[in-house]
Amino acid sequence: MSLTGTEAGVAAQAPPRADGGSASLNDKRWWVLCVLGLAQLMVVLDGTVVNIALPSAQQALDFSNDQRQWIVTGYALAFGSLLLLGGRLADLYGRKRMFLLGLIGFAVASAVGGAATSFAMLVAARVVQGAFGALLAPAALALLSTTFTDVKERSKAFGIYGAIAGGGAAIGLLLGGVLTEYLSWRWCMYVNLFFAAVAFVGGALWLRHEMEQERPRIDIPGIVLVSTGLFALVYGFSRAETDGWSDPVTIGCLAAAAVLLIAFVVVQQRVAQPVLPLRVVLDRYRGGSLVAMLMSGAGMFGVFLFLTYYLQQNLGFSAVKSGLAFLPMTAALMISAQFGSAVLTQRVGPRYIIAPGLAIAGVGLWMLTSIDLGSTYLGSVLPPTMIFGAGIGAVFASAMSLSTAGVEAKDAGAASAMVNTVQQVGGSVGTALLSTMAATAADNYVDSHAPGPMLPVLASLESYTTVFWWSAGIMILAAVITAVVLPGQVRQPGENEEEVVAIGG
Repeated sequence: MSLTGTEAGVAAQAPPRADGGSASLNDKRWWVLCVLGLAQLMVVLDGTVVNIALPSAQQALDFSNDQRQWIVTGYALAFGSLLLLGGRLADLYGRKRMFLLGLIGFAVASAVGGAATSFAMLVAARVVQGAFGALLAPAALALLSTTFTDVKERSKAFGIYGAIAGGGAAIGLLLGGVLTEYLSWRWCMYVNLFFAAVAFVGGALWLRHEMEQERPRIDIPGIVLVSTGLFALVYGFSRAETDGWSDPVTIGCLAAAAVLLIAFVVVQQRVAQPVLPLRVVLDRYRGGSLVAMLMSGAGMFGVFLFLTYYLQQNLGFSAVKSGLAFLPMTAALMISAQFGSAVLTQRVGPRYIIAPGLAIAGVGLWMLTSIDLGSTYLGSVLPPTMIFGAGIGAVFASAMSLSTAGVEAKDAGAASAMVNTVQQVGGSVGTALLSTMAATAADNYVDSHAPGPMLPVLASLESYTTVFWWSAGIMILAAVITAVVLPGQVRQPGENEEEVVAIGG
């Protein structure tokens, strides 16, 4: 059986192992996983940890509610629009080099943000964080893909990495609450210095410097089109959340995004050295996995934002207690990610892991639609969130592994960047759509019911359950799509995609 490009490229750099294992395995590979997992945790939790700190930061720096959104949006715009560029730079100039550079830049931006004395200084720091995060995230996933090529160990590694990616947001809620309540909102930025320092030392010691022997030209037209297209897309959805779907700027940005991204696809078909080779996404395994990441990213937004609102505003939880309330879900996610990736992926095809995982997550969200005035955390929140965590854990670990499996070494960064890009776009879509639906549901409830002291509370409950209904629907739709698209058999190293489709998987 022949090796894929990734496996061959890595195997050539390592001597045969005495234990008979794959020659491609790095002796420090589990330490490498710790380093990459720590960096991924820093990037993932940075979204929610800062959200918790926003009210305190707003009071300290005296900026308006309208300005507040830019603390989140600035990061999302830079991160989302530059991911494919970051992935390609990792392929061209070395993944270790770009990973370490990303860590340094992210840490410096975090230090500046923590020391911010004005709104403008904080926003600028968040934008720079996003830019270096776009360099760091695809390099980390590409390094994981090229470090773990043995099938069994790859499954275990991606199970851990997927658990971090899925549970990082919940961990950020807890960490943000603790830091804000007991130290200062500034520590929600300063904490990144610890993560970055440890990851940098480990990365410098244990990562291998890998880069292409013959570096192709950078696809400037492709980079310009995809970066501006993704910028317009993320900004358009962010604008829709605050200014509505009929806002001219929202419409203009989304229309421009469509034109730019279509033009990007056309250009990628014609240039000799594209920034995103279309073979990366047209592969049936990777394409189905990217759809799963996109739609699960959109659907799970309802859990973290609106469930946090419910816990704090309706059940009276503090920020720290709200973070603790998500820990059982995170535990279920991590266990499921390990079982789904380390055990199931070696026995059954992705269709029978990812699609059921999405359906299980949808059931958990559907159960949350029953919350009312008499609901309690133990009775109405804990069981559904644990079911949701179990479902989404299987999805994240398996989809991340499949999204980078079998890709040629020269395209590992581009494939990894696509995983992060669809997650970011999914989150932006989910933010805009679900926030709009929540606001509309609350307004309609107020308009159709008599005024009273409980009306605001009942209207908020209506908005939450509406979001959970729609989130559940997104998950179920994703389950149906992936059941159709993904093959039914395990992908074998070196297996030709056309052969897989012809077999009927």
